[in-house]
Amino acid sequence: MRYPAAETAEKHTRILNEAARLFRERGFSGVSVSEIMKATGLTHGPFYNHFDSKEALMADSVLHGMQKTLDGLEATEATAKGKAEYLRRYLSMAHRDAGGGECTMAALGSEIRREPVVKAPFTVKLKAIVETMAARFPWSSKRAARGDSIRATASMVGALILARSVEDDRFAEEILREVRKGLM
Repeated sequence: MRYPAAETAEKHTRILNEAARLFRERGFSGVSVSEIMKATGLTHGPFYNHFDSKEALMADSVLHGMQKTLDGLEATEATAKGKAEYLRRYLSMAHRDAGGGECTMAALGSEIRREPVVKAPFTVKLKAIVETMAARFPWSSKRAARGDSIRATASMVGALILARSVEDDRFAEEILREVRKGLM
């Protein structure tokens, strides 16, 4: 039985949303295709109508998750105030505690290096994020914008990883605060 294109697209998006969330929460190897499909309310059978393999889903879910980051960045006001708000949002305890609901880079960066099929889509989106940050926000100079954006992205992701890894909330807040201060 063929489904209308809109319904098929909606199911595809549901699968990507759930896969991206579950992969961020538990890692690529910590989630099965069956679990992802169950989380979407679908059976395992239709999975292969949408994706050739779990690896293809992993790659697409990284693209999907990082596109949400890019969308949030593009929706941020392209001013010093917008940059400060973006840094406050990203480098916050709420973001730290969001776990699987947020940053693909911080949640899966260490796993992506071991997944060759995921590295290319990750690279494409990371470059887009860096370029968007460089173009949107004020930096020390136009010539330094790309480098400043790379340093900011690496600092933000690293700070979030560290803040999620320590068992001391006050120290986690200090990590986020100090990186935020250094980037403003």
